[in-house]
Amino acid sequence: MKKAIQYTALLLSFLLISCEEVVDVNLDTASPKLVIEASINWLKGTDGNLQTIQLTTTTGYFSNTIPVVSGATIFITNSSNAQFNFIETPKTGEYICNNFIPVINETYVLTVIHDGATYNATEKLKSVSPISEIVQNNEGGFTGKNIEIKTYYTDPADESNYYLYKYIYSNQKKKNYYADEDTFFQGNKFFSISQSDDLKVGDEVTVSHYGISKAYYNYINVIVSIAGGNGGGPFQSPPATVRGNIINTTNAANAANYPLGYFAVSETDTRTYTIQ
Repeated sequence: MKKAIQYTALLLSFLLISCEEVVDVNLDTASPKLVIEASINWLKGTDGNLQTIQLTTTTGYFSNTIPVVSGATIFITNSSNAQFNFIETPKTGEYICNNFIPVINETYVLTVIHDGATYNATEKLKSVSPISEIVQNNEGGFTGKNIEIKTYYTDPADESNYYLYKYIYSNQKKKNYYADEDTFFQGNKFFSISQSDDLKVGDEVTVSHYGISKAYYNYINVIVSIAGGNGGGPFQSPPATVRGNIINTTNAANAANYPLGYFAVSETDTRTYTIQ
C-alpha cells in the first residue's frame, strides 16, 4: 500500500511538470516620451530659492532603469521677465536653480529646450493655509479600531481654493496623495486625513499640504484614479495616458508629440507627527 501511494505521488508529479508551459509575452514598446517633473514648491518659513526639475524618459515595462535626460536647457520666467536658470548636475537629469523667487499669485512660465524641441507651460503660484494642529484618533477607519490622524487648517473665505495632500509613513514605502476643493467648507476649519490602516505607536507620519490651481486639481484626480484610487476591477477600461499642462510648441500640430508631467507652482506647509 505504501509503494502504491509513492508511485501515485510520483506519477502526479510527472503530470504536473508536463503541464507547465512557459508563456512568452511580447509587449510592444512605444517610442520613449520625455517626462518633465517640474513641481516648484515653496515651503512656508523658507526663502524658496532652491528648486529642482527632473527630466527622464519613459521606458519598457520590464526595465529596472529609468533613463535620465541630460543636456537640456531649462528656465522659468515670471511676469516681469526675470529668468531663473536650472543647471544640470552632470549626467543625472536633475536640474537645479539656487535663486528662484517665489511670489504668491505670480504667474510663471516654464521653458524646456531639448533635442531640437521647445516645451512650455504656464502656472500661477497658489498659497496654502498653515497647518494648525494634528489630532490622533485611535478609533478610526472602517472597523473603528485603526489609528488615524487628521491635519487641520482654516480655509480662506471668499475665494475658491484647491489642495493637494501628501502623507508619508515611516513604516511603509508607499505615499498617499489626494486632492480636495473647498466647495463644502469654504472659510471654515477643515482637515486632511491619513489613509493607512497600519499605523502603530512610534510610527512617524509626514504630512504636506499644497495650494494648487484648479487645473492641477483636475489632473491629480485623474492620476489618483488611474493609480487605483477607484479600486479598479477585471473589466475596467485600461488606463489612458494623462496629459499635463506642458506643450510641445515646436511641433504643436502633432497631437501625439507631447511630454508627460505637469508644471505646478505651490506654497506648501509640512509637519511630522509621531504616533502616540
